[in-house]
Amino acid sequence: MKNLWLHLKQKNTILFSFLALTLLMCCSVILLSVNEGGRQETRVFEWPRLTVQYEINCTAIYEMEPVELGKTLAIRKQKSYIGPTDEAVVNATSDCDRFVSQGYGAIQGSDFEREFPLAFSLVVHQDVALVERLLRAIYMPHNIYCIHYDLKSSDDFISAMKGLARCIPNVFIASKLERVQYAGISRLKADLNCLSDLLDSEVKWKYVINLCGQDFPLRTNAELVSDLKELKGRNMVESKWPGGKQWRWTFHHLLKDSNSEYYNSPVSTSEMKSPPPHNIDMFVGSAYFTLSREFVFFVHQSSLARDFLAWSEDTYSPDEHFWATLIRVPGVPGEVPRSDPEISELISKTRLVKWWSLEERLYPPCTGVHVREVCIYGAAELRWLLNYGHWFANKVDPKVDPVLMECLEEKLAEKRLSNCLAK
Repeated sequence: MKNLWLHLKQKNTILFSFLALTLLMCCSVILLSVNEGGRQETRVFEWPRLTVQYEINCTAIYEMEPVELGKTLAIRKQKSYIGPTDEAVVNATSDCDRFVSQGYGAIQGSDFEREFPLAFSLVVHQDVALVERLLRAIYMPHNIYCIHYDLKSSDDFISAMKGLARCIPNVFIASKLERVQYAGISRLKADLNCLSDLLDSEVKWKYVINLCGQDFPLRTNAELVSDLKELKGRNMVESKWPGGKQWRWTFHHLLKDSNSEYYNSPVSTSEMKSPPPHNIDMFVGSAYFTLSREFVFFVHQSSLARDFLAWSEDTYSPDEHFWATLIRVPGVPGEVPRSDPEISELISKTRLVKWWSLEERLYPPCTGVHVREVCIYGAAELRWLLNYGHWFANKVDPKVDPVLMECLEEKLAEKRLSNCLAK
């Protein structure tokens, strides 16, 4: 089997995709459904596989071969990618047995993974197909997944999220939902709502990771478990001194106008706020985290955490200082001492984001496009993404570069298959 696997890697993409995915069935990790006669069946819904249509070799993309990269640029210029609609996913999940049988039902983890279950909080608001693609990439039946959809989301999006939760084991909708305001407290509460539900679940997960709809894994579940075990109870959270961001909590911010309509984002006033409760030293970081179960339980039960949350209600973007600050509180599970060096986004492995202002200084330039100074990755960043050491990439979007996502899926499938065949 190992020799066959090595031989397959040298063949063209179409042959590889068909035979390798058939082999993956032996390891209970499949991406497409294959019937008894060996023919590929049509999934209830599917996205166009452009690597097959244009005979693109992902290994050549990984090796940065110019001709293959040129194909991806030609595809991007055409702007022809059209993914499944929200309605298509709603229809697909109307038949749960068929939906689950075309991928999820065959996914199984190793004993090593099952002994270390993980939890995920997905705060999402649009593009069901992209959310489902993320969920499929991180799914293991022994893990647990909480979905929080924005109350402002479309009816089809909400119906599709409910369909995914109804059909897929260990996937559920948060019991309390928020109308998420950019940079407001509601974004933080969305995750807190999921964390509370996850603590109440029957799955005794070890760590929880929060994600958004434009995140995508750079590690298999087994690799993630291996890395998380090395943390030995510590958390993986960005945490830096506030610098020029102190204005975010120095002044009271308004969330709504005089007619109780939400602003697009919190509006600063001239009213000074009181200092943080319990003499807490403030730190800043990211809204995204990897937290131990013990730390989440502390946040859920601690009066200090509740007081800090209440104080943060009228601050700007509290999700970017809440976690960064709490992990520095003396005595918390997995404490990071206040005197320790800053934990930057490059040190924290949870999420790899490429900022326009730091390109060519800290990392190579974006090969996709920029949106609000953040890179939406292109296929030429495949090798860098997989080798940098982080666990999830942000941001990905098949409408910007569909080949990157397909190659990420293929490379992760290769790793899972290689690990399976090595047993």
